[in-house]
Amino acid sequence: MSAVPSAAPAPSLRPSSTLILLRDASQGLEVLMLKRHGQSAVLGDTFVFPGGKVDGDDVRLDAARHLDASVQTLHARLGEPEIDAATAAGFYVAALREAFEEAGLLLAEGLSPEACTEARARLGSGVAFNALVAELGLRLQVDALAPWSRWITPVRSVNKQRFDTRFFVARTPAQGIVRHDGHETTEAAWLRPRAALETYWDGGMALAPPQIMTLAHLARHDAVDAALADARSRLPALVAPCVLGEGDTLAMCYPGDQEHPVRRRAMPGPLRLLVRGKRYEPQGGFDAFFA
Repeated sequence: MSAVPSAAPAPSLRPSSTLILLRDASQGLEVLMLKRHGQSAVLGDTFVFPGGKVDGDDVRLDAARHLDASVQTLHARLGEPEIDAATAAGFYVAALREAFEEAGLLLAEGLSPEACTEARARLGSGVAFNALVAELGLRLQVDALAPWSRWITPVRSVNKQRFDTRFFVARTPAQGIVRHDGHETTEAAWLRPRAALETYWDGGMALAPPQIMTLAHLARHDAVDAALADARSRLPALVAPCVLGEGDTLAMCYPGDQEHPVRRRAMPGPLRLLVRGKRYEPQGGFDAFFA
């Protein structure tokens, strides 16, 4: 099976951020997942982690006043010397902002659940995020975010848009109350990573490849501390999948696969997912997610 070049110019990449919110529950680690609105132009009816495109204002937030870590520290953790420190910090801010907009959770010092609810209502009424942060004198807890991975949408994609997305992991605020926004997202659920994959496998929910592979990775950890320690022990993996084949023989392959240009494995789990309709399945069946 060999890669086939795209005949049309590839859409430009859109910088994006995603926040994987974790909590410890009685049966182990759980992750917050949101269902995208069915009318969404991207991943409609699919369960995702909170996230979205980076806005220009994310980079322009007054870092010295409103971030609890320096932009130089955040830049170093991201491991991308080709971008400047302010741009790097903007990815962290975007992750927090998107989680606030879509799930009602904001990691900020001294922000009570009640104040968070009121702030989100004001955001929904049209108040800009940066203006709200300044008005309330908030310090965003970017230091709590650990870079997890970076995913680049392949040139040959089922979506018309392509994204260059930084994934972060963080512990959910102890008193945080999740509320999906009813606009971009229509459901919210706390799920054990393996249970989410089981539901997907049985046809009970739709997932995209980055979520599938991230859940397979997270399923190897039984507690939030373990997942955060994993993230902080390494630089985030760069995952730029390659789409191989044509028609009914499509496959998504990842770094480490014999036909991927990057031969070093980027993450645990299968190196290739077969594309069957809108489903993505490892060659070895469900258990291959955890091999």
